[in-house]
Amino acid sequence: MAELTKMIRPGSVAVVGASAVEGKIGNTILKNIISSGFTGVIYPINPKEKTVMGKTAYSSVSEIGEPVDVAVVAVPAARVPDVAEDCGKAGVKNLVVISAGFKETGPDGWELEKRLLGSCRRYGMRMLGPNVVGLIDTHTPINASFAVTFPQQGEIAFFSQSGAMLVAILDWSAGAGLGFSRVVSLGNKADLSEVDFIEGAAADPNTKVILCYIEDIVDGRRFLELVTKAARKKPIIIFKSGISQAGAQAASSHTGALAGNDLAYEVAFNQCGVIRARSMTQLFDLAVAFAKAPAPKGDRVAIVTNSGGPGIIATDNVENLGLQMARFTKETIADLRANLPAEAGLYNPVDVLGDAKSDRYKLALQKVLADPNVDSAVVLLCPTGVTEPLATAEAILTVHKSFPEKPLFAAYMGGESVAEGADMLARGGVPCYTFPEPAIESIKGLVRYNKVLSAPADKDSAALKDIDRNGVKAIFYDVIRDQRLVLLGGEAAAVAKCYGIPAAPIIMAASPREAVAAAEQVGYPVVMKVASPKIMHKTDVGGVKVGLKNAAEVSEAFDEIMDNVHSYMPQAVVYGVEVQKMMPKGDELIVGMTRDVQFGPLIAFGLGGIYVNLLKDVKFRLARGLSSREIELMLRETKAYTLLRGYRGEKPRDIKALVDVIKRVAALVTDFPEISELDINPVFAYEDGMGLAALDIKITIS
Repeated sequence: MAELTKMIRPGSVAVVGASAVEGKIGNTILKNIISSGFTGVIYPINPKEKTVMGKTAYSSVSEIGEPVDVAVVAVPAARVPDVAEDCGKAGVKNLVVISAGFKETGPDGWELEKRLLGSCRRYGMRMLGPNVVGLIDTHTPINASFAVTFPQQGEIAFFSQSGAMLVAILDWSAGAGLGFSRVVSLGNKADLSEVDFIEGAAADPNTKVILCYIEDIVDGRRFLELVTKAARKKPIIIFKSGISQAGAQAASSHTGALAGNDLAYEVAFNQCGVIRARSMTQLFDLAVAFAKAPAPKGDRVAIVTNSGGPGIIATDNVENLGLQMARFTKETIADLRANLPAEAGLYNPVDVLGDAKSDRYKLALQKVLADPNVDSAVVLLCPTGVTEPLATAEAILTVHKSFPEKPLFAAYMGGESVAEGADMLARGGVPCYTFPEPAIESIKGLVRYNKVLSAPADKDSAALKDIDRNGVKAIFYDVIRDQRLVLLGGEAAAVAKCYGIPAAPIIMAASPREAVAAAEQVGYPVVMKVASPKIMHKTDVGGVKVGLKNAAEVSEAFDEIMDNVHSYMPQAVVYGVEVQKMMPKGDELIVGMTRDVQFGPLIAFGLGGIYVNLLKDVKFRLARGLSSREIELMLRETKAYTLLRGYRGEKPRDIKALVDVIKRVAALVTDFPEISELDINPVFAYEDGMGLAALDIKITIS
């Protein structure tokens, strides 16, 4: 953090590649630093010049002979590693490598980037880049970039993996009147990444909201750890473009097939409190909302409009986003009835009618915001022949000052005729949009973040008991020694037992006689399944027999299973037949895991059995640090939860036992990263106090 602070607020900066020639990157960077009002010492580095822009030039950073906080490097890529070596020897602690031509160009560039990173590691330097536009802090102030625009001072921190996106936003912001606290181009993220700058911005008193445009996350575990903490200090809004490769590698299990490419990012953002934007437009709509509006106390929204259609659209949007339309008190309705025309709508949305002027808007909004059942409000205005956009904006701002604790948004639906009023609202602290949807989405973002702040600390203090890690290691050792990656049913059940997961007993049988002995040991009735790692769908090849009640049926079933398998799949290696205790019928659920490249294991829960792929009623959470509270929230998000609570007179199921099983599965897949996929389908859920039974367990290791 100390080094990052010096990078953002340096006392001295060296520009390697500084040039007096207009049009060169080194010229633009040096000019930007000077013109930004930077008050520290600036050292141009150019071995061919004595002075650059009136400042003494040096042939190298080491020639300066004074401490340098940041070296901004803008020379051809091939020279950058040598420059980094010189900076390291000179004691520089921070590099901003503008130069492109590294891993983004292919194998040769990748090797060059590794050399550069090696120099940074060797000398303890932190590096932004390579391949970046640079960094800007409007409060330092410093503009160590080659961007054309130096933004106005504000409270929004913006970090972008795309340099082109960053300069476009800066150019747009000048006309939009949007201010920034700091802007950072992330580039190749060879060393410093969005996580480092999010952590720094969360501690920055000049930053109120943090925005990110990212294309990937390199260290998912570190992202979760640090961003979860940062999100409790400042709202973090991320627009993630592209799709993750996680989940695309293996989809042999139900869980792997259900986990979409982008799912891990969605789950990770939700769990660590990040608000996800779905477009660049929404990213900055939310930024404006968080910069200007207070946190609402709840999710009850009121709408004041002069047109019925937009009011209906806004109402639909409120409900579609999971917010609540505020229900006014009797006093509010009586006041509105007494002061508005008889034709006006009184019950939310409040329709002040198309002939409403500023005084009618002011009265209606005053009554609405004073209502204790209203947490936030949206004012809609459509231009008519008598509408007063500017005077109405003044009225809205006047009312807003009386209720500063309640978020207020506006939608001025029109063009040139309402532009002046919309601009007045925006400058006065009331975010104003062209249509209602962005306003409602912004309120949703505020409500979502309020829940992040109000959520209790998400940690379980008690560690799981009765876990046999060595037992699991021994089973995996035997599987790998047998040159397999897929565990047999009995092996998977044994792994489950090691972690206290209640699995139906299974015994392997190599002959009809052994099958009968196994059935008598586990107890009738039994289920019999072929044991072969190559046969994923055993029923399809006649490899399953159920409801066997005596020795004769078991003996006959063994022979039938073996005959069927040899007929359908003569090349399959068969280890025998597994004899499993047939458990009492319960609600069929699935608990599974698939492993994400960035964020590690993802736990799935939902309806199981034949309904898995049919209904796809499955929700996911990250396994690492998964708490009982988060598991319960996951259960509540599924349709299966309705059954678990007791549906149509049925008794509730053992939810406590289910939470415990999911927590144990999460511990198992976290402790053993070699587990690439795991499915327990079905899990039978019984009445409260009666526990669960895991019937069919599939485990694949890497």
